[in-house]
This record gives sequence, C-alpha cells and structure tokens, in this order.
Amino acid sequence: MKLLVTGGCGFIGSNFVRWMLRRHAGLTVVNLDKLTYAGNAENLHEVVTDPGFGPRYRFERGDIADPAAVARLMMDGGFDAVVNFAAESHVDRSIEEAAPFVRTNVTGTQVLLDAARAASVPRFLQVSTDEVYGALALDAPDRFTEDTALAPRSPYAASKAAADLLARAAFVTHGQAVIVTRCSNNYGPFQFPEKFLPQMILNALQGEPLPIYGDGLYVRDWLHVEDHCAALEAVLVRGTPGEIYNIGGDCELPNIDVARRVLALTGRPETLLKRVADRPAHDRRYAIDAARIQRALGWTPRWSFEAGLRATLDWYRTHETWWGRILSGDYLVDRKEAQARH
Repeated sequence: MKLLVTGGCGFIGSNFVRWMLRRHAGLTVVNLDKLTYAGNAENLHEVVTDPGFGPRYRFERGDIADPAAVARLMMDGGFDAVVNFAAESHVDRSIEEAAPFVRTNVTGTQVLLDAARAASVPRFLQVSTDEVYGALALDAPDRFTEDTALAPRSPYAASKAAADLLARAAFVTHGQAVIVTRCSNNYGPFQFPEKFLPQMILNALQGEPLPIYGDGLYVRDWLHVEDHCAALEAVLVRGTPGEIYNIGGDCELPNIDVARRVLALTGRPETLLKRVADRPAHDRRYAIDAARIQRALGWTPRWSFEAGLRATLDWYRTHETWWGRILSGDYLVDRKEAQARH
C-alpha cells in the first residue's frame, strides 16, 4: 500500500505516519506538508533516521491548495489512498483571521478531491472534528452522533464543516470512495504547545500560571492520539465509502478538572490557575457517540485518561529540547536558514 498523507508534520498526522509504518511492513508514505508554524518536520525525525522506516517515507513540501502541484504529485504517485490531515486548526486564530482557514481547509480539500479523482486514487479519508456539530448543553443527556445536524460556531469549525460537505458531495456526485471521520479532543506526544493540554503541562512544568477561560467548565471528550490513529487505520482499511464515523474517547471532563490533574501530577499548587477573559462563542460541551465505529469496525479506545495523561506528561518532561525550540522560535529560524541554503 502507498499512502499520501497531507499535513503529516502536524500533531495527529505525524503520529499517524509512525503508527502506520510500524504496523504495515510493506507500506510506503508520502507526506505532503506546507510546514506552516504548526507543521514541524522534527516530529518525524525518528522516522527519517530509522533504517526500517526511512526508505519507506518521503517528505514533499507543498500546499494542498495549489492545484498544479497537487495534481503532479497525485498523478505521479500511484497512491492507494489519500489521508487528509492538513488543516488550520486553532480556534482562537480563526477568530482573529478566518481567511487562511477557508483557503486551506475548504479550497485545499476540494483541490485534493479533484486531483484524487483525476488520478483514480481508490480511497480518500477526510479527517475532521466534532466541532462541526456545534455545542451541547452541560446538562444535556445527548451526545453527537453522525446524524447530528452540522452547526459550527467558529470560523475554524465552519471551514471543517464545509470540507466535510465537499467530501460528501464528491461521493454522491462523482462516486469517489470518500470517508469522513470526526474526532473529539486529541492529546498525546508532539502536540503543538498552543493547544490546551500541552499549554497546561508546559506551564505547570515551568511553574507558570495556567490560563483558564471563563469559569473553566467547558467540557471536552478526551481521546489519546494513538487511539485515534488506530481508529483511522480501521476506517482506512475496512470503512464503508460514503460513511461518516465519529471517533471519541468516552471521557468527558471540564477544562478546570484537566488543569487540576496536571497540577497534581507535577506537584504544583492550584494557586497557579489563572482565570482569563473568555473567547467569543466558546462551545460549552462536546461529547461523541462512537457506537457506529465500535459496532461496524470493532474499534474501542484503549487508553484511560489517567494513563494517557501520565504518559503525555512524561513525554513532555523528557522532550524539553523539542518543545523548547518551539517556544523559543528556533525551529522556525532553522527552517528559514535551510531554505536560504537551497
């Protein structure tokens, strides 16, 4: 099997590349990534330097919204599937400026769909988010199912919903074997420090205040990234074209609770919790009903949040060089210097 993975230098994408190369000896992966601020080639350093993985992995720097470049890569690739992780994904950034989210998440997805269809790629997996469903009330008994109406509440979520609809249209109109997955909040190694959990961990490790939006009672369904990768593998191999699969960790926790657990594990006092002004239209609760993928494909999450949080915290403790270079901006400086040499 030969995969084109887009956005493979990001958090979930890089974990997926490692996961698939470890589990499929005959697999080759081409990783197309624009290397925006959140895309970090260092996330896959161990793959490039591993004698077993390196020959089966190739990196291509490029923009999924560039039709000519994507078409050339797709036509020459001989790919069995496309797995699209490439996305602008930070809600706060989308509130400040929505245009980059529309370009990458909407236009980029359509470019990929068109190129995959022209190259007769047999399978296309669109990786999406539970945020397309909007928000649930804290006291509501219901969870998001695949039939829940789309009701995005941020520019980021709206751009991902639009991409999902384009993927659905490609299946209905053109008969493309497109599958959409929608996941809950991921956590684990290599997550960019601006995201909630790594920010809590790194601030706690450094004895700095942990910023908490509003009352802190915003509930998220926490999913370890390795469980997500296992679900995506199942969908890629055995999923039904035209289907949507929700992927969740069955672990609803308010943000303030997660922050307190981080403080407890790092031995820091709760006085480090710092309330900050809430962001606009902050979704109160996300919760995933993953019954469809569990029933159809036999997938269930294996990580408990307690074990996953400890493992994630330990990873950040032992990878200070990785996150230190991100916080200092050195990883971007090195990238620019490398570009200048070439």
